[in-house]
Amino acid sequence: MKKDMSTEELKEAYEKSFRSFVPGEIVKGRIVKRIGANVLVDLGIKSEALLPVEEFRNPEEAQEGKEVMVFLEALEDENGMPAISKRKADFHLAWETIKQKLESGEGVKGRVYKKVKGGLTVDLFGLDAFLPGSQVDVRPVSDLDSYIGKELEMKIVKVNWSKRNIVLSRRLLLEEKQKALREEVLSKIKAGDVVEGEVRNITEFGAFVDIGGIDALLHITDISWNKVVHPSEVLSCGQKIKVKVLTVDPSSGRIAVGLKQLVPHPWDMVEKKYPIGSRVKGRVTSLAEYGAFVELEKGIEGLIHVSEMSWTKPIHHPAQILKIDQMVEAVVLNIDKENRRISLGLKQTEPDPWSLVEEKYSVGQRVKGRVKSLKDFGAFVEIEEGIEGLIRNQDLSWTKRVTHPREVLKKNQKIEAVILNIDQENRRIGLGLKQCKEDPLYRLSQEYKEGDKIKARVVDLPSSGVVVELGYGGLEGFVPLQELARKNLKRPKDRYSIGEELELIIRRINLKTRKIVLSERALYKKKEEKTPQPAEKERRKDKFPIKEHLG
Repeated sequence: MKKDMSTEELKEAYEKSFRSFVPGEIVKGRIVKRIGANVLVDLGIKSEALLPVEEFRNPEEAQEGKEVMVFLEALEDENGMPAISKRKADFHLAWETIKQKLESGEGVKGRVYKKVKGGLTVDLFGLDAFLPGSQVDVRPVSDLDSYIGKELEMKIVKVNWSKRNIVLSRRLLLEEKQKALREEVLSKIKAGDVVEGEVRNITEFGAFVDIGGIDALLHITDISWNKVVHPSEVLSCGQKIKVKVLTVDPSSGRIAVGLKQLVPHPWDMVEKKYPIGSRVKGRVTSLAEYGAFVELEKGIEGLIHVSEMSWTKPIHHPAQILKIDQMVEAVVLNIDKENRRISLGLKQTEPDPWSLVEEKYSVGQRVKGRVKSLKDFGAFVEIEEGIEGLIRNQDLSWTKRVTHPREVLKKNQKIEAVILNIDQENRRIGLGLKQCKEDPLYRLSQEYKEGDKIKARVVDLPSSGVVVELGYGGLEGFVPLQELARKNLKRPKDRYSIGEELELIIRRINLKTRKIVLSERALYKKKEEKTPQPAEKERRKDKFPIKEHLG
């Protein structure tokens, strides 16, 4: 029979039944009871310890039966109970884990619980860590509040052991994952592939499309064959689309995709849809000095040049007859498929009034019209809408020397004229106003002949002779200086005066040059011939050469 243990032996055995702890260790305990603002923790030693509930980051964790890691500060405090701290245990445990993760470069998970200046505060293994706003995502984040309460995977990028500061980066981890994913996608994808994607982001120059976890650029010029001012006109974030892979650059990891390449180009069928000579309808989209652009369909525009807008009116700017958004009908004049240009004509939708000019009018025909404009060289007369003729200054009067048409005509005056010539090819008609009346020179030539006597009135006295008016609507003739009869004559104005009436002999009428030469001396010579004949010597003195001169 075994001998009963002594009191000392029992005490020694009791002491040995408890674990041996050393202050400064982290030990495991179990919550056995909650007492007010504390919990009673059984550490497996002879006495239990009190732990304030406030040391739990989440008070719900302070429940009976739950295990908890604590830092043993002392085996006995002033009350004879072990002194413990959960916060210190959390810090030491977390700090060790953080050290390992920093060295290995592994990702860690933490929960965002508040927003601070410059970023977010994250609960990382029970410690506060800082996640800068620039490190939240690979793209700038405008709303940091949306991350509060979310659990994120991040990398520890910086630790200050003395100040116990921890800096995290989610962006770095995302970029590493994206790089690996990009390499995988780049090894499988090639130019020409059609893939599905989701619009992730829209910018002024295009959109970023997620294709298999990596972003590809859809440039604004590859969104549509039609002109796109901003990608948001066609796309929206989150939209699912199919795109064609245009280029893949393994060295830079860049992928370019296109949306318009999945549908035929509108110009592919343009020659069949809009054959030359066909009539088309479209909307005026813009006006330039040289013409108007007309949209025939999305992606197809034609140009109506100002020269093709009217058969008759001078168009200096399309705004004279067209306006933006106006629907017009035009004729296809030419197609340049290579340069994607269509030439249209507006005037071709109506008959050219000049095409029938030679059938409607003939040289010598009298026509009525309205004076449209007066120029230095003549007057333009509209004889019908779109058809104008020109009366040159020399065809305004038989007798007057016209230097400007305003001397005879007024703008908008209605007149009658004679067609002198027709040039249909160059779209010109020559008109004459004086031809509507009889030529006074011709009438004079019918009533008088050279050598006849005529009365005339002095109208001008140049140094070379005397200009006289013969009547007949202002018809003028000229008496050269040597044909004047008055004695001691050096200058006509010394012996003759304006308005004076003279008797003269017609020396010459030239219908071609329209010149009438007169002589006063010839009249006196005729009178002398009727008187007795003078001596031969005297008759020789009277002989003189006749020089025709009009000055």
